[in-house]
Amino acid sequence: MKVYGITNCNTVKKALDWLKQNNINYEFHDFKKLGVSDEKLNEWNEKAGYEKFLNKQGLTWKGLDAETKAGVTEAANALPLLKEKTSMIKRPVIEDNDFLFFGFDEKAYEQHFSK
Repeated sequence: MKVYGITNCNTVKKALDWLKQNNINYEFHDFKKLGVSDEKLNEWNEKAGYEKFLNKQGLTWKGLDAETKAGVTEAANALPLLKEKTSMIKRPVIEDNDFLFFGFDEKAYEQHFSK
């Protein structure tokens, strides 16, 4: 299982704490140190759609100018922006075989990991 995120993100911290408390092993991929590949963004887009992992609630999105925001209308212009500004990816991203989840939701985690 792989967890993608940023170490100083409170939501990521909650998710990692939950995984540790439930004795679930994971590999952590830090967006700030390692970035994110075009291939990974395309994979997530194909599975979920970029709208699912584009965080429009965060400070990075809110700090963009109106023209840039208005230009995010499809994957072709959203994914390069997400690659450049990884803080706009909803965190954490959890990949575990067929399970792909963006954000922290204890009930969704419990449902998946209790299998």
